[in-house]
Amino acid sequence: MNRTSSSPASDFPLAGVPVEFADPMLPHLEAAAVEMVQEIQSLVPEYARPPESRYGRRMRWAVEESVRQFVDAIGRHDMEWEHVTGIFEGIGAHEARKGRSLDGLQSAIRVSGQVACRRFIKDARRLGWSLDTLGKITESLFVYLERIASAAGQGYARAQGELAGERERFRWRLRDLLVMDPPASAEAVEELARSAGWPVPKTLAVVAIRPEPGRAVPVLPPAFLADWHASDPYLICPDPDGPGRDRLLTAIKGTRSAAIGPAVPLTRAAVSLRWARRGLALVERGVLPGKEPLRCLDHLPSLVAAQSEELIDVALGSRLAPLMRLPPHRRDALSRTLLTYMENRDNAVAASERLMVHEQTVRYRIRRLEETLGGVLTDPDRRTELLLLLHYLVRLDSGDRRLSPADT
Repeated sequence: MNRTSSSPASDFPLAGVPVEFADPMLPHLEAAAVEMVQEIQSLVPEYARPPESRYGRRMRWAVEESVRQFVDAIGRHDMEWEHVTGIFEGIGAHEARKGRSLDGLQSAIRVSGQVACRRFIKDARRLGWSLDTLGKITESLFVYLERIASAAGQGYARAQGELAGERERFRWRLRDLLVMDPPASAEAVEELARSAGWPVPKTLAVVAIRPEPGRAVPVLPPAFLADWHASDPYLICPDPDGPGRDRLLTAIKGTRSAAIGPAVPLTRAAVSLRWARRGLALVERGVLPGKEPLRCLDHLPSLVAAQSEELIDVALGSRLAPLMRLPPHRRDALSRTLLTYMENRDNAVAASERLMVHEQTVRYRIRRLEETLGGVLTDPDRRTELLLLLHYLVRLDSGDRRLSPADT
């Protein structure tokens, strides 16, 4: 063995042990490594692998290299840590990539140290070491074990960081894939979900969001996928009608406005996003309430009517022409009364309570409408159509969409 002593004294205690103490140990290195491997496999369940397996051979090599490096450091003032710490950084990184904790590796290092201590005590008796020499060797062993354990931790942390970055990239790809239109296949989504570590839900909902300007992006549960930097930000919530419901409300708390799309199967996220964005647009127009997150399915008539504005505009002029020719304030009062009356099963008392007017006022307005619109009100085939037109006129119309001839 080549020894050098030209370097400054090392703080590694083995540097103070004479070189000749290493030579009697050399013939026993392999036996020491074998004993350590056997003890590790016996006491650490994570490492109970067949000796001839790839994992078993790799473990034996790491132990042998560690033992050889330790003995080779006796009497050296220039301990070369790079080789052995590199080995354990690699082992730590491997454990991280396999999704295991460092507990097993730390236990294996501790067990190896116990075996080494027992053998050093035997060597001290066999070779006549002084207590000072045994103390330096034992102290060096603790330093050595601490250094390789630290190296394993660094490798583990680095790999976890790399994996997190890689997993985050998979999550971004998955998020974009889910809202594709036309949709990707369920198989493609599930494969990417596995790579992203994302549990595949039975259903999901997409939430269109308008964040508060200048507010930090909230930290979301891992199950949520979000694009806060899109021109129209959104997030994907798994199982929104089940376990995800409360987490969803917490996640969007503090946003300026939000609209929750319908819960849909995995491959229909684009549908949920489309309706969520339509709902948010109506909130921002002031048509739908925005104090609380809007659930699109709770405002189905408004959303459906809003998507048919051109057709409804034509139908209003055709089906309800006499009503549309009235001055705006009269048209509004009559339209609101008729819609409320029909929504309450043609019950004037219930309608008056909702409108907060006298029952006779409701009856008077309904008679006026019957005179104005004729048989439209009593035609059962037109009832659904009439409800849709009135809903649009009362709930969605801006009020300045047209001027009737009577107003000019």
